[in-house]
Amino acid sequence: MDNTPQSFKETHKDSFVHLHLHTQYSLLDGAIRLKDLIPTAQELGVPAIAQTDHGNMFGAIDFYKRCKKAGIKPILGSEIYFTPGSRHDRLSAKRAKTVGSQDAEESSRQIHHLILLAKNNTGYQNLCKLLSRAYMEGFYYKPRADIEILKEYSEGLICTTACLKGEVGYNFFTGQDDKAIKAIEKLKDVFGPDDFYLEIQENGIPEQKIVNERVIEYAKSNDIKLVATNDSHYMTKEDATAQEVLLCIQTGKTYADENRMRMTSSEFYYKTPAEMREAFHYCPEACDNTLEIADKCNVELNWTDEKGNQIYHLPDFPIDTGESMNDFFERVSKEGLEERFTGPHFRKLILEENWETELKPQYYERLQYEIDMINMMGFPGYFLIVADFIQWSKDNGIPVGPGRGSGAGSLVAYSLLITNIDPLPYNLLFERFINPERISMPDFDVDFCQAGRQKVIEYVTQKYGEDKVGQIITFGKLQAKAVVKDVARVYDLSFAEANMISKLIPDEIGITLDKALEMEPKLTELIETDQKIKQIFKISKRLEGLYRHAGIHAAGVIITNLPLVEYCPLFKGSKGEKVVQFDKDFSEEIGLVKFDFLGLKTLTVIDYASKFIQRDHIPDFDIEEIDYEDKKVYDFVGDGHTTGVFQLESSGMIDLCKRIQPDSIDDITAINALYRPGPMGSGMHDEFVEIKHGRKPETYAFEEIRPLLKDTYGIVIYQEQVMNIARELAGYSLGQADILRKAMGKKKISLIEEHREIFLNGARERGHDEKKADDLYSLMASFAEYGFNKSHAVAYSYISYQTAYLKYYYPAEFFAGLLSTELSNTDKITIYINDAKNYDIEVLAPDVNESLWLFNVVEGNLRFGMGAIKGVGNGAVEEMIREREENGPFVGFIDFCERVNLKSINKRVIEALIKVGAFSDCEKDMNRRTMLENMEIVVSYAQKRQLEKELGQVNLFDMGGESEDSMRPVDMLDIHHTEDFDDRDKLLYEAELMGIYVSGHPLDRFQGVIEQLASMPIAQIHDIDGQTKREMVIAGMIVEKKDIMTKKGDKMCFATLEDMTGKIECIVFPKTFAEYSEILASDDPLIMTGQVNLAEEPRKFFPSKIQKLKDQAEERVTSVRINVKMKGLNEGRLNRLKQTLLGYRGSVPLHLIFEHENGRARLPLGNGFLVNPTPQLAAKVNEIFDTNAVNFIVDGRVEEVSSQ
Repeated sequence: MDNTPQSFKETHKDSFVHLHLHTQYSLLDGAIRLKDLIPTAQELGVPAIAQTDHGNMFGAIDFYKRCKKAGIKPILGSEIYFTPGSRHDRLSAKRAKTVGSQDAEESSRQIHHLILLAKNNTGYQNLCKLLSRAYMEGFYYKPRADIEILKEYSEGLICTTACLKGEVGYNFFTGQDDKAIKAIEKLKDVFGPDDFYLEIQENGIPEQKIVNERVIEYAKSNDIKLVATNDSHYMTKEDATAQEVLLCIQTGKTYADENRMRMTSSEFYYKTPAEMREAFHYCPEACDNTLEIADKCNVELNWTDEKGNQIYHLPDFPIDTGESMNDFFERVSKEGLEERFTGPHFRKLILEENWETELKPQYYERLQYEIDMINMMGFPGYFLIVADFIQWSKDNGIPVGPGRGSGAGSLVAYSLLITNIDPLPYNLLFERFINPERISMPDFDVDFCQAGRQKVIEYVTQKYGEDKVGQIITFGKLQAKAVVKDVARVYDLSFAEANMISKLIPDEIGITLDKALEMEPKLTELIETDQKIKQIFKISKRLEGLYRHAGIHAAGVIITNLPLVEYCPLFKGSKGEKVVQFDKDFSEEIGLVKFDFLGLKTLTVIDYASKFIQRDHIPDFDIEEIDYEDKKVYDFVGDGHTTGVFQLESSGMIDLCKRIQPDSIDDITAINALYRPGPMGSGMHDEFVEIKHGRKPETYAFEEIRPLLKDTYGIVIYQEQVMNIARELAGYSLGQADILRKAMGKKKISLIEEHREIFLNGARERGHDEKKADDLYSLMASFAEYGFNKSHAVAYSYISYQTAYLKYYYPAEFFAGLLSTELSNTDKITIYINDAKNYDIEVLAPDVNESLWLFNVVEGNLRFGMGAIKGVGNGAVEEMIREREENGPFVGFIDFCERVNLKSINKRVIEALIKVGAFSDCEKDMNRRTMLENMEIVVSYAQKRQLEKELGQVNLFDMGGESEDSMRPVDMLDIHHTEDFDDRDKLLYEAELMGIYVSGHPLDRFQGVIEQLASMPIAQIHDIDGQTKREMVIAGMIVEKKDIMTKKGDKMCFATLEDMTGKIECIVFPKTFAEYSEILASDDPLIMTGQVNLAEEPRKFFPSKIQKLKDQAEERVTSVRINVKMKGLNEGRLNRLKQTLLGYRGSVPLHLIFEHENGRARLPLGNGFLVNPTPQLAAKVNEIFDTNAVNFIVDGRVEEVSSQ
């Protein structure tokens, strides 16, 4: 009996296999989703499918696994970009013209398509290598392969000649038959006659018919095999328009553009075998050959060993002592723990009576257990690699976080200095990190100072080899808001109109268009009333969720034992980065080991603040050695002073800190764990507050769990608590308990109920009351849904405490670090500067003698960094600092220009420095306007002086010594002195160049009125909790405004309103715009009444009433209060005040508030001093007293002031 397996040609003789097909991984081109493709193929009963995405294999593993699961043979391939010239050619049209080589330019840009399919694992590996080199060596607009690498990697590959953009099809179509035939013979020689096929398609394109005729004729006369394909780009015929729109998104064209790239027919869909057989009725062998090719393709990818365990491709950690990996790992772990015992953390602990007899042995026992487990699972190399690059970072001054994620629960990690958290005092579990009953590679997430993260990646690249280290690809999707904006642009809607529609889509993570339509009635109304918008939504729904672009994972780095290309294809990042083509999940699936190098800017804040503390206060200051039990710091947090403090700075978090009144790291850990939607929604945080402060009793179902829950007052907050309870009450191993924890956290009901029986049986065997155990299990299951990883919470709570400590003891240094990490975020800078003022810290404008690139601390105040000024680069600042450090401070504007290198610091930089007031402290003869208007004269003079010095010439100014009569440059030059800019112009320059106001604020004069008229500062609107619409009054200045025309021809606008704390977007609908358009067009500060939808993020304001702030102030002010400090008061100031008040006579009563050592006294002035409460009055009085002395009292609301 013949047992030879039958071929697809025999078993599926009427079927057809698609061998040219583009999925969602052909970015902005393929519209076939794998989740739609595989079930459809299953229903049609096809034996195999190929995936041939453009120039990549991004989706190969995803495709392979789905096909295998569905019982369909996966054929892995790619439609590569092939250049007839060299992949190294990169001659632009401009350069080609210069060198007279237009042919070379055309060769660089000419790209053809070619289908390559992997026959076997060798072919798969060769395809990976070929595509990698196309990206890494041949990328020029597209990743290009040439004949050289086709020859090198042809083994195990089948080649078909692709579409009209293939070299064969293109040349036949353009009448260059000789070139087409030459290409055929070239490819046949490379791949051999058995694995080379001429491709024909039936797609309704006239040119394709011409090509088909020539291809078939040549194939038959030269005995070359034909294959039929459909170049499928979308699932159904109805998707054709959506795919055209997708191409428009890719190319930046509109749908109406006659010259846009297009498919020119609607036949490029996933056709059934019957449709394909019918289309090629005249050439059935071309369809039969799809089955022949499918038979040949037998890639089998295996990522597990014979026991079913994952195979990992991790490099061996280099050991030069002759020890085995396991022995070396054990030794350095134990030595590390002994070293830890000598550090600050153990100073108190080793003085305990039971240290030697009880506590120390616990550490040894736990360490040995972890070492044995890590060695048994084969992971010591992983720990050593992580420990090595962390130690290198610390040795090279790059701050590393105390820990992140479940890795902080490992004592080995603590001993090896991977983490800085001792897990024992906090009951942190090793099994939460590595489960011995579920073997999988551990995953340390490591936080580095943002500024040094890239250096660490460079270190591991150098250590393990450039070809063995790469980053991980990510894919951006056409999510709801993005797809609507993109499609709206394609249909020629203006940016403002598209923006208006997308803004109506709620800001909710994972929002879909269907859900948005349910949530926002205005969207449905738009669709029903506007046909174009209806079409936009129809197409957007078809494209929603497709991949838009490829990027690089923010943290993930792969390190392998062999070159990366032995395991996967590579992609080239925009800056030349080597990136694996599979995302993190599929990379891990094939055994690549990911290391997460995360940049945490709070570590940069701490590092920068620490450097100032070392410079100005304590030379050997070390943040790791601060007192973590400082009551003053906990009280500071409990009082809500946590703006800028890591993880504790939102308004909701500040409120929770005030309510909990933390007095330990445990409490801060609980705050970090409780302030999340789940626990807050269940009222867990309220329960915690009530029990902590003794208003409710602690309750424990069993006395045995009291030690496990005492730190959280009997409430189950952490995942580790669930695991410990299962172990203590029901006899679970911690590995089993981790499986239970996962089941509860993911709400897997069947598993939860399965474990309920196990839990109750275990509790019963240990003599516990079954009813109480069942109730406790139900409680655990409900809490575990919200349970937080305690290891992570503890580690991050240390950073929270460190930043609170810095803010309390070294506020100026803390704010310098904080502001320096937010140089480009003007909203944050505004918030932090306002908070710094609460600590009597003055924020000073940039200064040529005191500013650094980042913020500087000067005598307890903050000096703005030059890096915040637009147009001022790092090189210019380095030159400025070098010169003043070598030759002393600059003594004026001319001196500055004479001394600095004017190539590094050009006129554009100097202009910016003048405008922001950087010369104001050193230049005594010229004001800002005078310097600006005479800059050309001064710079020309300075250039001349510098040239004279280079030539060794003596200038008149270099002679004659130091007498008072010596002629100064400012007197010799023809300087035209002018009146300085007014305060408003100065502020506008500051805002233009630094994004914020530094020396003041246009709203300063209105501050008292705003405080009384506005519902709250704008920054607070973004922080308050709520899910409803709320009526509010807000005040500020419009800093950005865009008017648009609606479809009905009505005008409306989007405006950004800014007060002294932050900004909010205002959407002014047509009715309101029509009524208040003149006011909106003015530069005056405004007050608006309207609604905020608290359910939306970011918050937006919808005004219904808009007025000028000065009009409201004058109308509603019932009295004016002037605060006068007795200290510094003199007759001159009183006379100036009197004269000023006489110049603003009006009808509003005036009160003087005199502040003295024993309190304050109010002096109401009589009718002779009734005033007109204008902003100008406030500005002039404030100028007299050098402070904000004036308050306008609105609607009779006057602060009570007791007379003394």
